Amino acid sequence: MTVKLTFLGTADQIPSANRNHSALLLTYEGENILVDCGEGTQRQFRKAKINPCKVTRILITHWHGDHVLGLPGLLSTLALSGYNKTLYIYGPKGTEEFVKELLKVFGFKKKYEIKVEEVDGKFYETKDFYLEAEKMEHGIPCNAYNFVKKGTKRIDKKKLKKYKLKHGPHMANLKQGKDIVYEGKRYTAKDLVYNENGKKISFVFDTLDNKRIISFVKDADLFVCESSFDDELKDHAKEHLHMTNVQAAEKAKKANVKKLVLTHLSMRYEKDPKIILNKAKKVFKNTVLARDFDVFSV
Repeated sequence: MTVKLTFLGTADQIPSANRNHSALLLTYEGENILVDCGEGTQRQFRKAKINPCKVTRILITHWHGDHVLGLPGLLSTLALSGYNKTLYIYGPKGTEEFVKELLKVFGFKKKYEIKVEEVDGKFYETKDFYLEAEKMEHGIPCNAYNFVKKGTKRIDKKKLKKYKLKHGPHMANLKQGKDIVYEGKRYTAKDLVYNENGKKISFVFDTLDNKRIISFVKDADLFVCESSFDDELKDHAKEHLHMTNVQAAEKAKKANVKKLVLTHLSMRYEKDPKIILNKAKKVFKNTVLARDFDVFSV
């Protein structure tokens, strides 16, 4: 099954006419996982023609305003729209207190359940995928995240049709790699079952360049990374605990990722964003620069 990413905001601290504050929606099966919720995110949902009530989980990388100021409005909209699921909010240390104070300050009337968890390492798992967090360096508690879709065995539906095999209890045996007998004829699991490779998508937003990034995003199919500054401003980036385009590309190359997507672009590059992209591509060829409402499928 495909994992889809919709970029709802790709700006840094100051939004522009074309770029909203940080937010990204990951969609897989019945899950719609929102990574950060910058100011204006719920309006970005509407522009993208996505119902915000589909959100199942929210991952907060850190509690700077450009990554979370859209959260109060989104929570209110969900309440007013009849949201009836449990909303899970995950984040770094301090997240429980931040959410508690946020709800108090904005006079939120709780009409659905909100569960908050401060996370590190693997923190949520199903039979199909898991989520994990790693600490980053940004002056305040800050997390990077991985969404990892597990590899699985799939039954070849075309061959089922070809051999006129109907669904039944024998399908469970096939998935376990066992040969079956159907209407007196033997069929091998090797012929009917194939392995679907897993997928890994990594999110590294605001952080100082650090050695934990490479091991955390290693072999990712898609590595989404902040690129607030061009490498000419690497001292400025270090001072403000951010990364440059070249640093992101170097991490992608060393981690052997398949594709790098740059985001969190400073407004200083609004007129010529290729400054950011082209230098990164010289280091890691398969690099793209995300724009608001871009969609990637993995």
